[in-house]
Amino acid sequence: MPTERFRTRTTRRIVVGISGASGIPYGVRVLEALAERAEVEVHLIVTDAAQKLISDETGKGLDDLKALVASVWDDSQMASPLASGSFHVDGTAIVPCSLSTVGKLASGIGDTLLTRACAVALKQRRRLVLVPREMPLSTIDLRNLATLSEAGAVVMVASPPFYTRPLTVADMVDSVAGRVIELLGIDPGPMLKRYHP
Repeated sequence: MPTERFRTRTTRRIVVGISGASGIPYGVRVLEALAERAEVEVHLIVTDAAQKLISDETGKGLDDLKALVASVWDDSQMASPLASGSFHVDGTAIVPCSLSTVGKLASGIGDTLLTRACAVALKQRRRLVLVPREMPLSTIDLRNLATLSEAGAVVMVASPPFYTRPLTVADMVDSVAGRVIELLGIDPGPMLKRYHP
């Protein structure tokens, strides 16, 4: 029987992290869009700080997000297979990514499941997309983001474009979410693709 690393899978396995920064609607929209794709298996990690923000910013609860993914992992579950490079994933994204998480990743700290999963992505040279939303950025933040970019991560600041002429906040959220999904190597589908001519 083939090992997990080399077995043939018909699904794309994606890890999505939601950390404690404002911008939770971006992460929720990414999950909603990926849930529409039968060929995508999503594993979700939500930090403690993010759990309260989910309710504050979206009116949803963690149970609402559980319905969108294959599994939800507590950030303290270091025994999760997501903490091991032998559990193959096709891409990892943190949406939104707090600058505290950025600092840990840039320093090589993997003390939680989310930071460990990202450290695994970097060392295995797998796709890693980080979506910071905070502003302004200090010199320390910029250096940390540059370090992560040099290490192979894609840094995508949540900055929705206006050339698409968005009419609503939802339009802007969709534009960012669609771009995250594209950067994970997945076709975002016609609904999100309309924002990227």
